[in-house]
Amino acid sequence: MERLYAVFTNYEHDKISRDEAVNKIRLDTEEQLKEKFPEAESYEIIESFNVVAKEVFRSIILNEYKRCDGRDLTSLRNINCEVDMFKILHGSALFQRGQTQVFCTVTFDSLESSIKSDRIITAINGIKDKNFMLHYEFPPYATNEIGKVTGINRRELGHGALAEKALYPVIPKDFPFTIRVTSEVLESNGSSSMASACCGSLALMDAGVPISSAVAGVAIGLVTKNSLDKDEIEDYRLLTDILGIEDYNGDMDFKMAGTNKGITALQADIKLPGIPVKIVMEAIQQASGAKKEILQIMNKTISKPRTSRKESGPVVETVQVPLSKRGKFVGPGGYYLKKLQAETGVTISQVDEETFSIFAPTPSAMHEARDFITEICKDDQEQQLEFGAVYTATITEIRDTGVMVKLYPNMTAVLLHNSQLDQRKIKHPTALGLEVGQEIQVKYFGRDPADGRMRLSRKVLQSSATTVVKTLSDRSSIVMGESFSQSSSNSSQ
Repeated sequence: MERLYAVFTNYEHDKISRDEAVNKIRLDTEEQLKEKFPEAESYEIIESFNVVAKEVFRSIILNEYKRCDGRDLTSLRNINCEVDMFKILHGSALFQRGQTQVFCTVTFDSLESSIKSDRIITAINGIKDKNFMLHYEFPPYATNEIGKVTGINRRELGHGALAEKALYPVIPKDFPFTIRVTSEVLESNGSSSMASACCGSLALMDAGVPISSAVAGVAIGLVTKNSLDKDEIEDYRLLTDILGIEDYNGDMDFKMAGTNKGITALQADIKLPGIPVKIVMEAIQQASGAKKEILQIMNKTISKPRTSRKESGPVVETVQVPLSKRGKFVGPGGYYLKKLQAETGVTISQVDEETFSIFAPTPSAMHEARDFITEICKDDQEQQLEFGAVYTATITEIRDTGVMVKLYPNMTAVLLHNSQLDQRKIKHPTALGLEVGQEIQVKYFGRDPADGRMRLSRKVLQSSATTVVKTLSDRSSIVMGESFSQSSSNSSQ
């Protein structure tokens, strides 16, 4: 008992040295008891030792109002904050509270990347998009251990979900990117999930995300003393910013995160059958005071989001593509879009009929994409085509479904379907003797309002009505009014 008391009241110990000292006492006790009681099993001795150690630890808190690291019941551990750890990252921060240290990074991506495609989630709830997520990692070295890093476990899922819920209310709903915060625990001695909330808030502000307010979190512990006759809580102590050993030997781990204005997340792990509401309210009040103190420390490092994102950050722009140019913008089978994404690394998504959103990982990639789009969508002669006019078209390709024709040299060939080639029903253009390079007369009916495709017909010209033919083989004929009129009059003759 005396040796354990000496260890738990030696405030020079840190987590590792304290554990080593307690373990040495346990081994000595086990050896001594084995000599006196050789029939005793090792696990029985260890369990009995743990009960005694826990009782000594709790009695110091209850009777002396002191904790094993020398703090009083409401004091925080020393806190250090850093931001902008790596310039190339979209956002980064380091938060250390005592021997709990967390490193957070922020990564931006397009909104489309957030769509959940998990088959089970999709089957139950349908496809959902989510513009903010937090990924929590707790590697073995965080607790001075060597182990295999496998897939994410339930503990990491739970801690990550809590930290994500703590930050989610301050994320702007109209932010143009999907935000991913990665929280890696570098060292752990209690309340790494609340440290992740603090560090994530710092990293978001470093990345220039316009969060409504900074977020901080803290864990409150509880040590109780029960009456022997009624088995009710007779006395208790609430502990602010608990250590790992206080969580292990205590009765409650009450985590609370929030802003200066309120609470964003709560979670309580209680080992007792239940606790009075009075204790819960006191825990909230004690956590609120600690939260404000933590926010004051964080504000000394960064008090508000950066006004602009870093140069290495992504860019989002929208482009207007008229229906008449959508086919040229997308290309056959999406060829131009795929080429653009492969060459520049951008992501393109359609917002509405004439609006496309472009996500570029860097400003330079956006500049390349903008030049590419300008080149493939540059103005041509299409705007001067007259509805109902007759033009001379050149056949460039013969297909089973019709012929591909051009009205002028730099035009993208369009399909003239078999149904519009002749008043008679045909199965193949060769039935009419059509060949590549042959010129035919077609009538222009504007563009399809649904897909922007050019509507041409040769069939309607086989009626007895007289029409004026416009020739576009010479580019000047559609640019200069004089040449255009001359070409039209020649054709009508």
